[in-house]
Amino acid sequence: MGRRLAIILLFHAMAWVCASTPAFASKYYGQVTFGGFGVPGATITATQGEKKFSVTSDEGGSYRFDDLPDGQWKIEISLQCFATIRAEVTVAADSTPGRWELQLLPLNELKALAKTQPLDITPKPSLQVEAAKTAAAPAATAAPTEIPKPEDASQESSDGFLVNGSVNNAATSAFSLNQAFGNKRANSKSLYNGGIAFAFDNSVLDANQYSISGIDSPKPTYNRMTGGLTFGGPLKIPHVLLHGPNLFLAYQWTRNHTAETVSGLVPTGEERSGNLLNAAGQPATIIDPVTGLPYPGSVVPVSSQAQALLALYPLPNVNGNPLYNFQIPVLNSTHQDALQTRADKTLGRRDQLYGTFNLLDSRADAVNLFQFVDTTNTLGLNANINWSHRFNQHLFLYGSYHFSRLRTQVSPEFENRVDIEGEAGITGVSQAPSDWGPPALNFSSGIAALSDAQSSFNRNRTDGFSASAGVYRGRHNITVGGDVRWQQYNDSFQQDPRGSFNFTGAATGSDLADFLIGIPEASSIAFGNADKYFRQTVYDAYVSDDWRVLPILTINAGMRWEYGAPMTELYGRLVNLDVEQGFTAVAPVLGSDPVGPLTGQHYPASLLWPDRSGIEPRIGISWRPIPASTVVIRMGYGIYHNTSVYLTPVLQLAQQAPISKSLKQQNGSSCALTLADGFTSCGSTTAEAFGIDPHFRVGDAQTWHLSLQRDLPGALQMTATYLGVKGTHGAQEYLPNSYPLGTSDPYPGYPSGFAYQTSGGNSTRQSGQVQVRRRLRNGFTALALYTFSKSIDDDSVLGGQGQTTGVSQNNLSQSDTLTLTSAQPQTAAVAQDWLDLRAERSLSSFDQRHLLNVQAQYTTGQGLEGGTLLGGWPGRLLKEWTLLTRINVGSGMPETPVYPAVVPGTGWIGPLRPSLTGIPIYITQGNTHLNAAAYASPAAGTWGTAGRNSITGPDTFSLDGALQRTFRPTSRFYLDARVDATNLLNHVVFNNWNTMVGNRQFGQPVSASQMRSIQTTLRLRF
Repeated sequence: MGRRLAIILLFHAMAWVCASTPAFASKYYGQVTFGGFGVPGATITATQGEKKFSVTSDEGGSYRFDDLPDGQWKIEISLQCFATIRAEVTVAADSTPGRWELQLLPLNELKALAKTQPLDITPKPSLQVEAAKTAAAPAATAAPTEIPKPEDASQESSDGFLVNGSVNNAATSAFSLNQAFGNKRANSKSLYNGGIAFAFDNSVLDANQYSISGIDSPKPTYNRMTGGLTFGGPLKIPHVLLHGPNLFLAYQWTRNHTAETVSGLVPTGEERSGNLLNAAGQPATIIDPVTGLPYPGSVVPVSSQAQALLALYPLPNVNGNPLYNFQIPVLNSTHQDALQTRADKTLGRRDQLYGTFNLLDSRADAVNLFQFVDTTNTLGLNANINWSHRFNQHLFLYGSYHFSRLRTQVSPEFENRVDIEGEAGITGVSQAPSDWGPPALNFSSGIAALSDAQSSFNRNRTDGFSASAGVYRGRHNITVGGDVRWQQYNDSFQQDPRGSFNFTGAATGSDLADFLIGIPEASSIAFGNADKYFRQTVYDAYVSDDWRVLPILTINAGMRWEYGAPMTELYGRLVNLDVEQGFTAVAPVLGSDPVGPLTGQHYPASLLWPDRSGIEPRIGISWRPIPASTVVIRMGYGIYHNTSVYLTPVLQLAQQAPISKSLKQQNGSSCALTLADGFTSCGSTTAEAFGIDPHFRVGDAQTWHLSLQRDLPGALQMTATYLGVKGTHGAQEYLPNSYPLGTSDPYPGYPSGFAYQTSGGNSTRQSGQVQVRRRLRNGFTALALYTFSKSIDDDSVLGGQGQTTGVSQNNLSQSDTLTLTSAQPQTAAVAQDWLDLRAERSLSSFDQRHLLNVQAQYTTGQGLEGGTLLGGWPGRLLKEWTLLTRINVGSGMPETPVYPAVVPGTGWIGPLRPSLTGIPIYITQGNTHLNAAAYASPAAGTWGTAGRNSITGPDTFSLDGALQRTFRPTSRFYLDARVDATNLLNHVVFNNWNTMVGNRQFGQPVSASQMRSIQTTLRLRF
């Protein structure tokens, strides 16, 4: 009853954010600086189409957007007397903070600005500001010298200070702004600034990584180093270029090494020879699949293929642990060089030209349990050039061109070196030297999976044009615009050229014995058509109006149309399935000849019909119900489409028969699979492993917000927010004509063995947030944010995040040794029962019921009680130290129990779930957190009763801290010193549980997060 009352009270307290955000939003924050010091009062505007959000930098120059929808955003930083900064950023959960260095306007522009717009930053009471807005709204006669932004930047800055409490909240801020600020510089050289930075971390300072086996390993010796150079100022060449653009250059050099302790279960010496008598985790009786009788003494023959692959497994080095008998510390390395440039130039009184160029070169290697070293080389660059023109004080035109290119090359351990499968006598695989290596081996009992990365060489490119016009008249700020992007994905890789084998003990009762005698339960392979050239065009158009109805009421309303064309392959090398009603028959249809052989239907070259229904109305309202009060109510509604849904399915359409070899098969009387010959088609399943509904729809999400913001005594501000999301047309994947274990085939003669994707999924998310912020006062500021939410869906892939089943469709081990690359298609969860997709409706894999974020910052020597009057050497020693801390505490996220068996007649492993026994799921016995007795094999002829995402994973916790101070060796140089500590308490946080029923490590943690690390940073600025 108490929880229900709390939810009701929270719901009625909440407020709507004035611009809606999609189901997946992230925080984006950064700092605005000038001469290396934080600049307060700058207006930071984030724009994406007609969505626009604005915040104001605080006393330290910092800003934050709490819920920006993930994706590309245009960032604009404006402040009177400074050149406007415009750039594009990608907002995501792992986005790096923005850091923006302001540049003063040229002297002639400052003089002109002083004549037309005298600098006035005297604080005004909020009622006077609102009255000033009202009076100024009809006139707006003064034509600005510099091209203005869609919003009145100077007024927004003033408003920002009011929101921050510099006037309204009884002068809660101890700081005030002077008429001018920055470094006092005596000559023109002061126009230039720069810095040198160096960050260092050594293994001596870091804690040893946590071992899930409980046995410590020696800590590797490593260094982590990052260096950087920055320089900015006007570009001048005597007698050639006297009034060049303002130029900014930054270079960052990174050499990082990450230590990790990897544990696993590997075959012992006796097990490698075939002696499984008293072998841990193996049955007492091993059955000979030929005779049906037990092997004498549990000694099984070892095939030559198994002997060759066993040579890749290390010998045990840990005794007395039945779950893990091998452990090794590994060291992964990343070398990265990044260059950033930015330039802007004012052309006359009406035009501005500005642009950026960024280059990133990264080399990384990853080491797995088998000490295979896979390297990934990445070279990326992006550039944009932007132009703006002012016709008059009411009409402005903006245009831009954007270019990006990303090249990624993955080189596995054995590429062009050793033909592992050829030497082992495994046939039916790719013979290309670039694909050499071992097949993937997966075991249900917990033996470490053998795996290695796939070779790939991908080149992706995007070209985009944007154009918009702004009309600013009276109380209306109208924006009309559009974008077009041409996207290329030029990939050269195979999905599974070496093949995969799964062992569950179906032949002998022991998965290890099955492997030794060379009889897998299932096999899969996909190779051929290595080079693929995908093309896509994305369009959007929008119109929005930021209407300031009253001084206390603003409405931002607009309409957007977004369309992403289905992807095509340059040479028509795509294969989908032409399906008879009820899946009674299927046949391949090619992009080069898109006519269905069964239905006679004519398909487009993409084999998917376009979905042009991307109409997206949006509205946001901001209302101050009581003039001159601090109460602000915001609300909004919007629709958002996910036009990036096509890449994952098209990667699979390009790797299908007849243009490629693609098989998923189950061992049986009509299809005898062996290690030597496991990739020859038996005809029991379709030659194509994937199909998609040609009328596949683009998913959309409706979002609605309501929020209430109010200032409280003690320099506090509280915001309560409610967010609702309803998603439709989500992707769903299932196996047609499949049936449960222990029953005869009810669909004899019908095709099977392929996954089929449709767009019938639905999702919902409801969340409430309470945020309390303490403004900077006496050197202390803090923020606490609590979120209570619940997310439900029946999608296979939701918002770009695949619903994980604990394992991929071909991997039973849950081992962390597999190296994933961007070249591989995203793995989606396949429904257990293809005739009852509603049974997949469950908590979303990202559902986190409770989440608390706390951030705090304290600077010594601020305020009378903090020692601001302290002088002499005690003052120099104790003042101006800044301590920062961040705490995140959250409940665990859902995981799915998996029953390790092949879905009959398909060759697919992973969709099946066990049945519940009624015994409690959770226990705590040492490192075991799940009760194996809570699950049992599904009854014959029935599907497992355990629900998808029905297990709650480990809770999350992190505590990070930092200490920093700025020293001033001379009048022109500044030295910043900072120490950062990640996982300050060295607290162990598990990432997820092993949920494979029958696995020896069931209920054990699969991996742990990084332990404590300490990094020191020094930066010299001038």
